Amino acid sequence: MSAPPLHPASLEVAQLASQCETKRTRRSGPGGQNRNKVETTVVLLHRPTGIGAEASERRTQGENLRTAYFRLRVNLALEVRLPVDPSAGRSPLWQSRCRGGRIAVSLDHDDFPSILAETLDVLVAQKMDVKAASEALACTPSQLTKFLKGEPRALGMVNAHRREAGLHLLH
Repeated sequence: MSAPPLHPASLEVAQLASQCETKRTRRSGPGGQNRNKVETTVVLLHRPTGIGAEASERRTQGENLRTAYFRLRVNLALEVRLPVDPSAGRSPLWQSRCRGGRIAVSLDHDDFPSILAETLDVLVAQKMDVKAASEALACTPSQLTKFLKGEPRALGMVNAHRREAGLHLLH
């Protein structure tokens, strides 16, 4: 049996870069002459999905490139769903980030998009049942809800699906 496909939010930057169009440009606004003279803005488009991200608030193109890839990975985690078998267990990354029922990952850590993608895939597989998803992920329902609150777009998406299913909203 082959391994399940890797979620695009879990790809290393080099792999992800090979699937992206990268555009560098200038943006007007605060930031001094460097921002207005140098193409420090980075715009990424993930060709297979059409999902994009950009960054322009940093002073250098390299910093903006790193920020744009992180944002792209989060956007992919939010928008791309892969079918999962909740009974198959958690990924090694999830296991390393969830101990004793507590999810330990910062919102700006490189692991965050991968953990978010796995969480949302399991929630979809469990029909947005937080209790069932938390059991499949070996964390508490309150920890799962707290994790989702860290990315308001994820919480909004989950609540929209829960509303459609007639379930109470997460707060």
